[in-house]
Amino acid sequence: MQQTADNIFEQNQQKTLKRIFHTEYEQILTSIDDVDPVTYGITRNHLHGAITYLSPYISRGVISTRMVLDKMITRGFKLYQIESFVKELCWRDYFQRLAQVRNLNQSIKYEQSPVAHHEIPESIVNASTGIEAIDDAIHELYETGYMHNHCRMYTAFLTCNLGRAHWLQPARWMYYHLLDGDWASNACSWQWVCGANSSKKYYANQDNINKYSGITQKETFLDKSYEALASDPIPIELAETIELQLNTVLPETDIRRWNENAPAFVYNYYNMDPLWHRDEIGNRVLLLDPEIFKQYPVSAKCIDFLLNLCINIPDMQIFTGSFDELTKQYPAHYYYYKEHPLNIGYNGKEEPRDWIVPDVAGYHPSFFAYWKKAERNIKRLF
Repeated sequence: MQQTADNIFEQNQQKTLKRIFHTEYEQILTSIDDVDPVTYGITRNHLHGAITYLSPYISRGVISTRMVLDKMITRGFKLYQIESFVKELCWRDYFQRLAQVRNLNQSIKYEQSPVAHHEIPESIVNASTGIEAIDDAIHELYETGYMHNHCRMYTAFLTCNLGRAHWLQPARWMYYHLLDGDWASNACSWQWVCGANSSKKYYANQDNINKYSGITQKETFLDKSYEALASDPIPIELAETIELQLNTVLPETDIRRWNENAPAFVYNYYNMDPLWHRDEIGNRVLLLDPEIFKQYPVSAKCIDFLLNLCINIPDMQIFTGSFDELTKQYPAHYYYYKEHPLNIGYNGKEEPRDWIVPDVAGYHPSFFAYWKKAERNIKRLF
């Protein structure tokens, strides 16, 4: 198994350097078929493990967690073989359920402490912390729109627990660049790392980072015990901070055909499902609300990725404005949309998303409380 893992790390290291996220639906479906959920469970914490790279498509609503799980079941896997993989899918649903009932811009359980400022270390933004694996991951984020989940934890740990930045603004910075940006997953994860959504903070030293990155760096400010890291003052490498101005440039409205006597199917940043009402006649419109992107800004790379996904939905048109402005300027027989916590001001026929376990909803104080209920239903699927 060690030799197999080594081969996986070497192969995926080369893939990481040229990571491109395709937007054609058939290629996305092929990516699901290519997933090795067993090896994923063994190697997923390693930066060059058997990562699925499905998260941008799940976050944009092109595919769902339930769809991915159903594919694995169809391929004949048993739950005991792929439980780690299934749990990771369920983490996404769990965070979304939290977003339905909590304001994730505020502390979920505890106030972060200590907090020295509400900015972000300049070395994080510039990828100049001196920790090779983290700096490389930030460069990869800027170049590809992706960062390995373990590196997201490392980055948040440096920023909040060593740099003592409040989590909110740095979390917005990361969300801004991620093609798989999901505010629920992002905010909850940053709060978990800094102790606002967990009973203790997350720490990682240089040995831990070396283990999972394959790098052998020494003599850094992380090259010490966890106990020492927890009691140290802010490292000089993280002391300089900056306040970021994050803005989203949205395309102009482009609606050339509209049938007032037909329904309107409203897509957005979190719903780009090509199968949604696919065989029904109606207006299909991508709604880009400037007020939402003002509060949750994303990069030009993210907007380009979103617009490129439109190729999978015939006759898609674009409206930049609020839901209310859409309905006033373009009346329709009825408006349909999928539920999401960031659907501010939507009105019409709200339809549910494709959950792994639709019946397990509401607030659960931990993922494990959620999983305990969900697992009973999941076992019936296999």
